[in-house]
Amino acid sequence: MQTLTRTLQTFASALALLCIVLVAVPAAAQTRNSDGSVNPTASAVQEGQLLQELQRVQGRVSIPDKKEGVLIQPAGRDWRYFHEVTLRWIGGIAILGMLLLLVGFYLVRGMVRLKSGRSGRTIVRFSAFERFVHWMTAACFIILGITGLNITFGRPLLMPLMSAEAFTNWSLAAKYAHNFVSFPFTIGVVLIFLMWIAGNIPNRVDAEWVKRGGGIIGDDHPPAYRFNAGQKMIYWIVVLGGAASAISGYLLMFPFYGNFTISGMQTVQMVHSIVAVLFVAAMLAHIYIGTIGMEGAFEAMGTGEVDVNWAREHHSLWLEEEQARARGAAPTGARATPAE
Repeated sequence: MQTLTRTLQTFASALALLCIVLVAVPAAAQTRNSDGSVNPTASAVQEGQLLQELQRVQGRVSIPDKKEGVLIQPAGRDWRYFHEVTLRWIGGIAILGMLLLLVGFYLVRGMVRLKSGRSGRTIVRFSAFERFVHWMTAACFIILGITGLNITFGRPLLMPLMSAEAFTNWSLAAKYAHNFVSFPFTIGVVLIFLMWIAGNIPNRVDAEWVKRGGGIIGDDHPPAYRFNAGQKMIYWIVVLGGAASAISGYLLMFPFYGNFTISGMQTVQMVHSIVAVLFVAAMLAHIYIGTIGMEGAFEAMGTGEVDVNWAREHHSLWLEEEQARARGAAPTGARATPAE
């Protein structure tokens, strides 16, 4: 008797399960159209199906900006992960890696000294206008770099050192500074491009300069015109990196113009941030060479004049051109003046 009872219970359970399956299949089928896409008006639509099909959960809004109706966008989670994790790794490796590399290089190589010492005579290397444009752009870049890095690294690095209110005030001021300083920075990049494009076209001399270490590696001093291969590289990093930063930055400042969507703006922000952190890393190398890395280099943008021996060791072809031009204009060499 017990065996018969257990058999009937098993049969009843199997029959009930079969009924559930037969009912569920048509209901699931109703959630999709004939072409296999999700039917959003079906009564049994699951949230996971909507997200997979539509890539967002969107409602209806009465305000003109219809994008405000997007409530959930899975791509936003990917962007947030990039901003909070991936970008910090990229920026940390690029910037800290460059700093460690420069410190190690300085400890091994030291400052590149003038072999023949100072001659006591100087030659004009950059005009007052060139120096003004350089320093205006450099000052703007430093402000943009500090305020921009605050977006990525401010919360984990500065928040533990100050109150939440102080960090909020600083971040708000940094935001406004970042936006407004971008305009003179862009003007500076354009002027740098126009001023120095003629002297920054790569040529065969640059290949030889790189092959011989550029005077940075070893004690060789290969010939170079007004700008050597290393300076030309920095020039194009400034021009191209500055252009990419400016264009993407203005798209972020004035969002959704044209056909840009939310995902498009997220892509623009990713491009802007990656270019920016790599730009900062490259400029650290430029600052190093122009200050403690090479004797006499800072004077070029400091006073605009460099020692003749410095020019002979690092830019010998340019020095020959300047001396030939000076002899043709004034036999006494008006461009070479005693150092004060």
